[in-house]
Amino acid sequence: MIKIDQIIHTKRKSIAIIIQRDGSITVRAPLRASDRTIRAFVEKNADWIRSKQALVKTDYPLAAPKKYADGEKFWFMGKQYPLEIIDKGKPSLQLLNGWFYLDKKALPVAQSYFARWYKIQAQRIIRQRVSAIAAVNGYIYHQVKITSARTRWGSCSSKGSLCFSWRLIMAPPAVIDYVVI
Repeated sequence: MIKIDQIIHTKRKSIAIIIQRDGSITVRAPLRASDRTIRAFVEKNADWIRSKQALVKTDYPLAAPKKYADGEKFWFMGKQYPLEIIDKGKPSLQLLNGWFYLDKKALPVAQSYFARWYKIQAQRIIRQRVSAIAAVNGYIYHQVKITSARTRWGSCSSKGSLCFSWRLIMAPPAVIDYVVI
């Protein structure tokens, strides 16, 4: 019997099984889907689930949480840059001469400083890339949004709204362009 870790009922027409990076199982189901129907669907796909869980656990080990310590490396535009903790940094986080510099006073909330910094860079760089690629290829888009999506780097709506995760800014420029295209 397969253990279902989470069931999410939404306005959808089909049942979807999502294998999380830690191997846990989330099922997304229509609002009116019964527990019996969901359980039957999961059991029918048990072999597929087990194979994907094994693949996830071997191919995608969970990344160790960041410690925000001197020398720890952080990705930006496909390269890793070491962190140096400094006194009285203005701004509190900056990338300068191949190093990230973080003010010691910002350490308790370093994760939020990095997220904010990445979002600002994503806004600037991804918008530039969208504009340039659209101009060269004759693409038309309505707007560009930067989101906090964790598993999807980008998407577009039928109305021309482009959404990109700020995490995409950690990838190499060629990958950013690929996702934009």
